[in-house]
Amino acid sequence: MRIVLLGAPGSGKGTQAALLKDHYSIPHISTGVLLREAVANETALGKQAKAIMDRGELVPDDVMLDLIRERLGQEDVRAGYILDGYPRNLAQAEALDAVLGDVGLPVQEAVLIEVDEDQVVERIAKRAMEEGRSDDTEEVVRKRMRVYEEQTAPVAGHYADLGLLTRVFGEGTIEEVLERIKGALQQGVDG
Repeated sequence: MRIVLLGAPGSGKGTQAALLKDHYSIPHISTGVLLREAVANETALGKQAKAIMDRGELVPDDVMLDLIRERLGQEDVRAGYILDGYPRNLAQAEALDAVLGDVGLPVQEAVLIEVDEDQVVERIAKRAMEEGRSDDTEEVVRKRMRVYEEQTAPVAGHYADLGLLTRVFGEGTIEEVLERIKGALQQGVDG
């Protein structure tokens, strides 16, 4: 099963990806983790990314896609993957589709975890308190939500146009949301 998880910041993508990874025994590919590992391991791409980040710039899409392509070349991905944190805009979605097509591992399911904005703000505020983070203020979170709506939300439309999108209600307990996602994925496999 090849899955892309979509949703606003604080929607639970990372939590659900970790649980789905265990349930389906497929790797969870987080672009943030890929980037940190490449930098820590001082790979060629890691060195390139570090130089860019050290200048205070965002790592460009072509470098991120190269990291994803490199990860997709590993044997454990042949059984499937859960991609989380990418794509974040339509251009990335289209470029990702091309890369995944090139390596013969196109997305089979895109799951959008839908959560009300006030719920997202509450979740992130709780997480910020638990982790001692001062950067996740309500103002910052609402700004991130506006950026998400403008740039990332249209990615769901891209996958809907391809007939791959499933929307899942993301409120409730972690286990309830997980069961909804598994049910939706099972329907996608069966239907």
